Amino acid sequence: MAIPVNGSVAGSSGLSFSAVQEAIKAGLYADLANIIDTLELEVSAAGASKPQDWPYAIQILAHVFNHDLNSARFVWKRTPDAVKQSNPELVAAWKIVQCMWMHDHAGVYAALRAYSWASDVQQVVAAVGEDYSHGMLKLLSTAYSTVSVVDAAAFLGLSENDVVTFTSQQHGWVLDPATKMLTVMPMVAAATKKTDSSQLQNLTEYVFHLEH
Repeated sequence: MAIPVNGSVAGSSGLSFSAVQEAIKAGLYADLANIIDTLELEVSAAGASKPQDWPYAIQILAHVFNHDLNSARFVWKRTPDAVKQSNPELVAAWKIVQCMWMHDHAGVYAALRAYSWASDVQQVVAAVGEDYSHGMLKLLSTAYSTVSVVDAAAFLGLSENDVVTFTSQQHGWVLDPATKMLTVMPMVAAATKKTDSSQLQNLTEYVFHLEH
């Protein structure tokens, strides 16, 4: 027995794929994993099978957004092999998880850009990418006093020229042209200065050109 995309399992809480779409539309990406996981449990409890258009990629990416790579891996493990073989978008989402697990920063950015995502999935991918790049910027700002241009570019998913421009103009980092090292300035604490959303948007525009 399968459930309709816009329906719900009989006797369930009423969660459906429409709740997934509503969360994406509202930008409530942190809620997606719970919504889809709960629906999955309801499907299982009802003895139903997942419909063919189950949002596997979004389910994995939702856990990635919540920094829960283990749960993303478990979603992959319990996905039937036949689905993995017939769903390239799911495989593309799994590639992001693999790169994050291996701390392959450049690979993460490449995987984010590599697939022509469906419009709803693309919104989640963009959110994952923005969150990841901001996390890498925060890591560099708190753990490093200096960093090479090459390493900073890999961490932030930018070209070497763009990483120098972005970090110097937006965050006051200083380039030593002779050594190609950047002196890192610590990020101003949120308690003393509100985050400038335009800076994050600027980084996002540098890194992700997801508009087709």
